[in-house]
Formats: sequence, structure tokens, C-alpha cells
Amino acid sequence: MRRMGWMAVMMGLLCAGAAPGAGGPANPGKPIRVMILDGESGGPYHNWRLTTQVLKKELEDTGLFEVTVVTAPPSDGDFSQFKPEFDRYQAIVMNYDGPDWPQDLRTEFEQYVSGGGGLVIVHAADNAFPNWPAYNEMIGVGGWRNRDEHAGPHWYWQDGKMVADTSPGRAGEHGLRLPFELTTRDPDHPIMRGLPPEWLHVNDELYANLRGPGKNMTVLATAHSDPNNRGTGRDEPILMALRYGKGRIFHTAMGHDVFALSGVGFMTTYQRGTEWAATGRVTQKVPATFPTANTVSYRVDLAEMDPDYLHGASQIVREGKGTGFR
Repeated sequence: MRRMGWMAVMMGLLCAGAAPGAGGPANPGKPIRVMILDGESGGPYHNWRLTTQVLKKELEDTGLFEVTVVTAPPSDGDFSQFKPEFDRYQAIVMNYDGPDWPQDLRTEFEQYVSGGGGLVIVHAADNAFPNWPAYNEMIGVGGWRNRDEHAGPHWYWQDGKMVADTSPGRAGEHGLRLPFELTTRDPDHPIMRGLPPEWLHVNDELYANLRGPGKNMTVLATAHSDPNNRGTGRDEPILMALRYGKGRIFHTAMGHDVFALSGVGFMTTYQRGTEWAATGRVTQKVPATFPTANTVSYRVDLAEMDPDYLHGASQIVREGKGTGFR
């Protein structure tokens, strides 16, 4: 977000208590089968047990999806009984951040996506699996877990196109959790069609300096990483669409916690991105409560799924809470 007058923005906050399913019609045919895969985080700052509940509800509220949560062991756990049957699902939502998987599971996952399975990467799932080449190609760019220039360039938007910075450096950084502005870069993509050119996202981590191969990657929206908030001064990719073999992938770098997930901008792009990854098309309408360039918007019923929300907004959005989080 280029301007830092976020307190004024918050004064005009639109609390979008939209009815379940607003923005998307009920599915007249068979539901789209989706797996949400969770089970590990890089630290307690990503509470996957809470965020999975919100991610599941947001999909189910559209009336389009049949959602199953599958919890994998942590990377150092016992995988001998973990048989996720990826092929039963049209898309997998990754809410998992671990350093490694057994080779047979990695192979099954690669075959699922390359064979045409949909994949959705949410926030810190792009921190996972730094040494898995196929996964890094699927996500396009990622951060942390000792990624550096060997993972690929730092990709950012400049002069109407993506630029690759190959200079040495660690991957992954963000400032304090403030609202930030997204700029739509591909308005004709099915996920973005009908969205405004600029719109505000609620308090969240603005991931920056992400590195990766950037192969078969279309950047859908960027956000300016403000130097006044420990930023790079670059327009960083935040929403991306990718292809891996026959598979479609939607990657959103937003969604640190329940409050960030409750933002109508996150919710809408996540719902539409999951439908696109699963089917190649988007049938959902943009909700009337979608944020504007001057007003953020969130769903109170979703925000309340975090018990801390009831302690007051200061517990959720206070500046110091973002320090050191990924």
C-alpha cells in the first residue's frame, strides 16, 4: 500500500456480515470435491487448526463445494498409514507448511497435479518444501526455510511486467500487519474478472522478496511493499495462477490468520481461485461487499471464529503482533 494513512481507512471499515453464499449461486449439479490438507506449521503463529475451519466454511458457503479436511502427519511423523487418495478430489487446498515429505507421497502429489488436479496454495504453504523442485515449480515463488538465490530469482512487477532479480539474498520478508492495497494486473483472467483495478485488503502480512522459478506463472495482483513498513519498495506478487503439466494452480500469499481470512477480498479470490483450479472456469459473482480502493471489508461471522477476536480488535491487529511472524 503506497499510502500509510491506514488508521483513516480503518475508521471507514465496512463490516461485511454477508449472508452465507452471497456472491455465488448454489451449484445445480454435482458439488466440486475439494480436500483441505493441513497438519503442520512453521510455528504457532500459523494456527492451522483455526484457519482450516475458516477456509472450509468459505468454500461451503458458496454452495459449490464438498469439502473434506485431511490432516497429514508433521514432516518428522509417521506416514506409513497416511493414504490421502488425491485423485478423489478435483482440487487440493494446501494449508500445510512442513519441510519435507516421503518420496512416494511426493511422487503421488506430483502425478495428481501434473495429471490435471487443481491446487490452491494459501499463505505459508508457499514456505513449505524448499528442497522439492516440483513443488517449487507449482507455487512459482516461496519464502523462508532457508530459501535463497538458489531457489530462483526474486520476482516483482515493474513497468507492466514481471522482473527477475537474480542477486544473492534470503527469500521471504514482511512488515507489520497493516491493511494494504492490491492492484489487479490481469483483469481478464476468470478469477479476477469483475474485480476493481485497486482494492484494499484487511490487516495481513504482505509477503515480499519471494523467490522461485516463476515458471508458467501469471501474476493476477500485486501489492506495494512499503519501505516505511520494512518493505522492499517493490510491487510484489500476491495472487498468481500457474500451470504444472495439466494442473491449474491458484496461489494467494494472503491469509496469515483468521482475521486476514475474513477479509472479503481474500474470501472472494480464494473461492473463485478454488473453482478455477478445480474446473477451469469461474461462475461466482463478485459480492456487493467487495472492498474498494478506499474501504476494507470483512465478514464478522468469520472473524469471530478466532476466540481472540472477542477480546477486541486491538488483540488482532496491534502492530507489534506481526514482528517475526511468517
